[in-house]
Amino acid sequence: MYKIYCKSIAQISLTAEKIISFGANDKIWIFKGDMGAGKTTLIKEIARKLGVIDPVSSPSFSIVNEYEDNLGNTYFHFDFYRIENQEEVMEIGVEEYFYSNNYCWIEWAEKIPDFIPDRFLLIHIVVDEDNARIITLKEVRNEC
Repeated sequence: MYKIYCKSIAQISLTAEKIISFGANDKIWIFKGDMGAGKTTLIKEIARKLGVIDPVSSPSFSIVNEYEDNLGNTYFHFDFYRIENQEEVMEIGVEEYFYSNNYCWIEWAEKIPDFIPDRFLLIHIVVDEDNARIITLKEVRNEC
């Protein structure tokens, strides 16, 4: 487990670099935090650091956005906030995305617990009383 204290938006670039370094062995990244904690903002900066050339935005209505970097690598960004029944994600072929060996950045993964792979990087964002972000990184391995 690793903790990052991000005092302000001015530190988001360094925070993104630390997350990328820590999560180098994982392709599934789950972003957990309350509404407004900064999940999408952090994903935008991570994408920028990784060379993504497409505009990065929240896939709240589309469920998944696909981005490319300057080398042609594909990244998937999910937002499951609006999912009512986790079986709905079967319609978009969620398992194909998750097992594609491409980066998958997932917001509101708790809405689809039965479909989350056994190995992932958990990025938990908490806003403290000073409006800073305390970000906890944890590699999760639920293998038999």
